Amino acid sequence: MLDSTDMLILDELSKNSRITMKELGEKVHLTGQAASARVAKLEDYGVIEGYTIKVNQVKLGFPVHTFITIFTQSSNHKPYLSFIKAQEQFIIRNHKISGEGCYLLECQFPSNEILDKFLENLNEFANYKLSIVIN
Repeated sequence: MLDSTDMLILDELSKNSRITMKELGEKVHLTGQAASARVAKLEDYGVIEGYTIKVNQVKLGFPVHTFITIFTQSSNHKPYLSFIKAQEQFIIRNHKISGEGCYLLECQFPSNEILDKFLENLNEFANYKLSIVIN
């Protein structure tokens, strides 16, 4: 389905989704119009699902970046999921996983003190293993 040109297009768009079709075409050795047609095809096939931005969370006041492996205390996950929904200002992603744990939670916090309070409240619904991102 995808050829090497499509893969090059995806690589370039993943580096800069705001690139013009003319610039994209030059990078993958196509005309701007041909590059645009390829991108439209990739969108139609669902290979490209959307475009996004990368936000610097530290500059937004969230310097503490964590991954938290969640171990729910029962097979009823609704209390945990309700807690997470109420804490959405800190949640980046909440993945249901297999293997060690039930969920892998990625979070950002403005301070260690707020992280600590979050963990105290989380412990009412689940046990956890915390990893803090260093770099």
